[in-house]
Amino acid sequence: MKCRSPAGWQVCFHLSSYCADAAMLGGDEFISSPPRKTVRFGGTLTDVLLKYQKGETTDFELLKHQLLDPEIKDAQIINWLQEFRASVAYLTKDFEQLVSILLKLPWLSRSQDVVEEYLGFLGNLVSAQTVYLRSCLRMIASHFIPPRVTIREDDVYISDSDDDEESLSGNFNTCHRALQTIAKYVPSTPQFLMPILVENFPFINKSERTLECYVHNLLRITVYLPTLRLEILELIVEKLLKMDVSAPRQDIEDAEETAKNSDIKEKTTEEGLFDMEEDEETKENKDTFSRSDTMAHPLAERLDILMNILFSYIKDICHVDGKLDVNNTKDLYRDLVTVFDKLILPTHASCHVQYFMFHICSFKLGFAEAFLDHLWKKLQNPNNPVVIRQTAGSYIGSLLARANFIPIVTVKACMDLLVNWLHVYIDNQDVGTKAYCDVVLHGPFYSTCQAVFYALIFRHKQLLDGNLRKGLAYLQNLNFERIVMCQLNPLKICLPSIVNLFAAITRKYQLVFCYTIIERNNRQFLPVIRSSSGGDSVQTCTNPLDSFFPFDPYILKRSKKTIDPIYQIWEELSTEDLQELKKPFKKCTTEDEDDDFLKGETPQNDGLVGITPNSYDSNILSPASSVGSPPETYVQRHL
Repeated sequence: MKCRSPAGWQVCFHLSSYCADAAMLGGDEFISSPPRKTVRFGGTLTDVLLKYQKGETTDFELLKHQLLDPEIKDAQIINWLQEFRASVAYLTKDFEQLVSILLKLPWLSRSQDVVEEYLGFLGNLVSAQTVYLRSCLRMIASHFIPPRVTIREDDVYISDSDDDEESLSGNFNTCHRALQTIAKYVPSTPQFLMPILVENFPFINKSERTLECYVHNLLRITVYLPTLRLEILELIVEKLLKMDVSAPRQDIEDAEETAKNSDIKEKTTEEGLFDMEEDEETKENKDTFSRSDTMAHPLAERLDILMNILFSYIKDICHVDGKLDVNNTKDLYRDLVTVFDKLILPTHASCHVQYFMFHICSFKLGFAEAFLDHLWKKLQNPNNPVVIRQTAGSYIGSLLARANFIPIVTVKACMDLLVNWLHVYIDNQDVGTKAYCDVVLHGPFYSTCQAVFYALIFRHKQLLDGNLRKGLAYLQNLNFERIVMCQLNPLKICLPSIVNLFAAITRKYQLVFCYTIIERNNRQFLPVIRSSSGGDSVQTCTNPLDSFFPFDPYILKRSKKTIDPIYQIWEELSTEDLQELKKPFKKCTTEDEDDDFLKGETPQNDGLVGITPNSYDSNILSPASSVGSPPETYVQRHL
């Protein structure tokens, strides 16, 4: 059974339930069936164990020697296991060394008869001697990754993973059967298992295949041990976050650019050396190679594979027979929100892992609205740490802007909440002594302003679509002028790329004229002198909020295919669009409103057009590799 592709997950997770039933039946048969008696060393295994306790070790040492023999036959293993099952009551902690040898037997690579007998032995052992529960669980967990094999190449021995897909899949299924059997006879198995799973999690620099197999098996455990799901999801997300923050967006883009240039150079060299006609098959192979989903950045490659698994897991748990199961989705949503609050929200500038919330919210509008409400409560609660409130604001703005599954009616409802809160905040500051621009004092306010500006930049065309008059009336009622003109001066704190796009849009529709304030703010910016080994440098702080947009473009190639259909991109502005945005909007009278609508004056909802205000480059101009900041022709002041 292959479970590496998203399609395979459905089979995998449903099959695990089937395996659980099979394991339970098998376990009962093993426990109840009387093992065959065989005589060894002049007596039964029980006699050998009793002699050892009396100090007679000869037969005991011979027993260990036979069990450790790499040439031991399947029939011998079966006979020994049957005797151990009959004598399991004698396997007290005094025989810990012997049990350790039994747990190291290569049972997974043996015949099916050996496997079945070994599963029966495990059931007997943990039922009679719970002292060995941890050892049994540790043994099973060690098989959740591909085994290491030694390969000889040119007189050099190389350790590598045994990556035989068919055998691996069978081994994993058997391990889950073993775990289910143990869990049936020892109800406390989950609390002993979780620390072992944490301890055995491979380092993030291990091979992609090792990490993939381990995460895959952890998620399978949540199907038949649901009480562990929250802890397992926390463990997985914690590891993914370490990868994510260790692979910044710019590093990933640089690695991709370097790999692309290297491929072009290599291809040019080959064409120069072998300038001959290629057959169609060769051309197709080259095209396939050029469309490879492999990431050039090693950590990004591992993260991409694991995010793809997580997305597939979420989809398969929430859907039954291709249809959304609301109850399953609710349960999983609660667990994911808990993980989000504990791990994601306090983590600054993660690029990709948070998209598991984006993914599950796309299944049904109710979940997106619940998540927005959750973030809204975080933002407005003064008892929360300031950094959490500011980050919640960033998530609200980014989700409203980027989620194409959120309808405009929901966007307007959120905008109303956010803008009303801003006005109340301004009212409260007017009667106090802190009504001045200070990011430390008013961080959540500025973060909310930026969220509103960001959402408006992305959604203004949809807000005005259909009925231009009503759309303009709605935006005018938001009273952006009061927010922009207040003593707290949000245009000074928000990212310049967002401020400039917001100013252009509000100027076009004559909502508020921001450029006078922008110019005054620019004159008031004081340069920051920073000393380094290379000498002093003069910089201007253009991101005092230290803000980021959590749903900036997703760039991991494999898992990106899950996000793309539900993601709102922002296309580059043409020269004509730039010029049009510079023109002030002509207000319509009642009589000529319909004519202007027919002439295309109303923005159409056929995809937002413009440049992404990129949070990773807070300067007005951004590198060519980034996904957008206003071009030079656009950021000129219009006074």
